[in-house]
Amino acid sequence: MTAAIASAERNSLGLPGAPADTRVVVAMSGGVDSSVTAALLKEQGYDVVGITLQLYDHGAIVERKGACCAGQDIHDARRVAEEIGIPHYVLDYENRFHDAVIGEFADSYLRGETPIPCVRCNQTVKFRDLLAVARDLGAQALATGHYVRRVEGPRGAELHRGVDPGKDQSYFLFATTPEQLDFLRFPLGGMEKTETRALAERFALAVAQKAESQDICFVPNGDYASVIQRLRPGAADPGDIVDTEGKVLGRHRGIIHYTIGQRRGLGLGGRDGNEATEPLYVVRLDPEANRVIVGPRSALLTRRILLKEVNWLGDGDFGAVADLALSVRLRNTAPLVAARLTAQEGGRATVTLDVPEAGVSPGQACVFYDGSRVLGGGWIAGTESMHQVG
Repeated sequence: MTAAIASAERNSLGLPGAPADTRVVVAMSGGVDSSVTAALLKEQGYDVVGITLQLYDHGAIVERKGACCAGQDIHDARRVAEEIGIPHYVLDYENRFHDAVIGEFADSYLRGETPIPCVRCNQTVKFRDLLAVARDLGAQALATGHYVRRVEGPRGAELHRGVDPGKDQSYFLFATTPEQLDFLRFPLGGMEKTETRALAERFALAVAQKAESQDICFVPNGDYASVIQRLRPGAADPGDIVDTEGKVLGRHRGIIHYTIGQRRGLGLGGRDGNEATEPLYVVRLDPEANRVIVGPRSALLTRRILLKEVNWLGDGDFGAVADLALSVRLRNTAPLVAARLTAQEGGRATVTLDVPEAGVSPGQACVFYDGSRVLGGGWIAGTESMHQVG
């Protein structure tokens, strides 16, 4: 059989066989994006099965607006499935989510980091556990409403940024493995958000006008500190605020309330009867000594970043990567910046920025790009510019 004939026999998801003979599981969160994903695939004739994950005690926050995976969201997902005529299942993943995401979130703050629980959720509960369920159901693919693109390259599936720069979610999916990418599909990656909303209206979905999810799904009203205190009693114990030489300048109300680069809320104005001559920023958190270290903005600048748990989606063996020129994103909302990447042993790497950046925070992700293609990324373990305090 020629390659042209084989290609012609593949459906719109790049899978062999007719859509009617292709089962696709759709991860339905109850929002507009995943609902449109399910409706689109159903319209195209696929054998669609919707699955919604119950990730925490949704009953207590059923009225909360703008949440993800709350009780109302489960109801909305079920309603959409009924509207478009597909089977729908709710899986209780509360214990898995607590262990893999919520517990890690709290512990990360205790280590003086600024975590991204959405990445851990995709990395574990969704793209590991849910993907396994999809296979058990006989599905040929797991589809989600993420704004990223899966492109068939010369060496297999590649992950690319979504075409809508305001909705691109590739930063949150850097930990997707090549094996997972083979099975995943992202029907909305080539669309603008306005197109998705229009499709929701055309399908007359009950969630067509539903608001976007905001904040972290399990953190009511964005008050993450109260969640951490409940999970880890004593996490907000007060301590000293010191400068980069170790001089005590004041007291903090628990390191979980502070992030690298923070300027406001330090309560240091007017110390010793005088205003500080230069604004002070949080430059490091020292959980072992329970100290917040502050300094001038120049102390925030770094060019060399240390990464751990690197996931490689580029070509070839990651261990052979040395001084590779690429672009990186250091926070979800940050612009791409030029850098060079060198692999280290044990899934680690160093990233050297062409121009120093301020406020690079451990616990965040550093994601690698070559144009629109995502080459992977890693978790920021530290930077060489961090001040050591005696």
